[in-house]
Amino acid sequence: MNNEQLQNEIENILNTSKIGVLSTAHNNTPNSRYMVFYNYGHTLYTKTSIESKKIAEFKDNPKAHVLIGYDETNNRSFLEIDANVEILKDQETIDWIWNKQDKSFFDSKDDPNLCVIKVIPKSIKIMNDKKLDTPQTITFD
Repeated sequence: MNNEQLQNEIENILNTSKIGVLSTAHNNTPNSRYMVFYNYGHTLYTKTSIESKKIAEFKDNPKAHVLIGYDETNNRSFLEIDANVEILKDQETIDWIWNKQDKSFFDSKDDPNLCVIKVIPKSIKIMNDKKLDTPQTITFD
């Protein structure tokens, strides 16, 4: 499988699957939760409260692991994403995600606690894909 085919399959999973598991590591203890994700290319975005436990955990350790895919894909393929995160409060990003998302958990995009977690992949491993010889990993600089 060439790199272009691999990237196309990864983007197909990201464009199809919106629910994933976001994991942090705080004090050497993993903590995982389901999140709704939106992507721009390989970068994922999800909204949360600036007061949430995960934001505090990311401030101590900005590394994350995401599992996404499986149920929504045709062949139960999924992605394992090793990433760094940024916490965003800029209005342009908040407006973008507000227009894409289901408006759950927040009454307004102007809520002062609303922030966006930007998940920037370091590597993405595609698993369980019958069209590919998986697992295969793509890394980013």
